[in-house]
Amino acid sequence: MKADKNAKTQEKMLYRSVFTALMAAIVFVTTMFFKIPIPTPVGQTMLKVGNVFCLLSGMLLGPVFGGLAAGIGSALYDLTDPAFTASAPFTLVFFFIMGFVCGVITSPRGTYRAPSFLRTAVGAAAGAFSYFLLYAVKSVAVLILAGSTLPAAIIACSTKLLVSLTNATLATVVSVLLAKPLLGALERNGLLNKLR
Repeated sequence: MKADKNAKTQEKMLYRSVFTALMAAIVFVTTMFFKIPIPTPVGQTMLKVGNVFCLLSGMLLGPVFGGLAAGIGSALYDLTDPAFTASAPFTLVFFFIMGFVCGVITSPRGTYRAPSFLRTAVGAAAGAFSYFLLYAVKSVAVLILAGSTLPAAIIACSTKLLVSLTNATLATVVSVLLAKPLLGALERNGLLNKLR
């Protein structure tokens, strides 16, 4: 009986690890190839598809593994782009939080079924906008620490913040639209309970 339980635990860990690596790779690839770079006076930003898959990571894998996939995939991208290399540690933490928050809401502990549309929408929005708030505070704080006043820092960051808000909104909408078919397919195939 104990050996059977250990085998099931190991099988679950293997599925979670493989899917975490897969989702991290998808986050990395979609960020690398599906983006529109936007230069601003205070550094580069971009419209990107990667945020969609950060949210889907939380929905598919739950808070911890979904957060890891989102954070690792995003940070790996930052390490490959000189414009973002210095922010990779922040990216790792901020996107982990994005996936974690989404996962907490969309896949509560002990639940192995696809979440309702409302739960999916609330989870996606909460995850996306938690990242937006962290990014906004960091962007403004960096300028204040460099000697800018709060109003001047907010104005200087306005393009970055507008792009980030657009990313959050698009990621929420698209991830919610993709969630039902993806989660439904995983549930029908018996994989969802192995991932959470």
